[in-house]
Amino acid sequence: MTTPSCPCGRSEPYEKCCGRLHAGTAAAPTAEDLMRSRYGAFVKRDAGYLLRTWHPRTRPGRLDLDPGMRWTGLEILGTTGGSAFHTTGTVTFRASYRGGSLHERSRFERVDGAWVYVDGEFLD
Repeated sequence: MTTPSCPCGRSEPYEKCCGRLHAGTAAAPTAEDLMRSRYGAFVKRDAGYLLRTWHPRTRPGRLDLDPGMRWTGLEILGTTGGSAFHTTGTVTFRASYRGGSLHERSRFERVDGAWVYVDGEFLD
């Protein structure tokens, strides 16, 4: 039996990839890694992780995820900054779902050394 790859699109099994971040046993080293893990959290409907990795300045009070939403793939289109040497970064991506796709440029910042999602601009 083969272990499926992570929902974020990487070939590693979920437990060794985004699962560690969702469980809190590892932190995302780059803005892109955080973006991928947040996509994986949408797939897994992990609202707690999404809220924990949202900038306190822009975080909603609660997050209601649509149980009927079926995410089908993530494509990273570009990044700026967001490495271990940066304090800010952007990730442009397309997240596909049954019936369409979401094209966004997300902004990330470090808060107390950890990458967090600030906000996003819808493209197209």
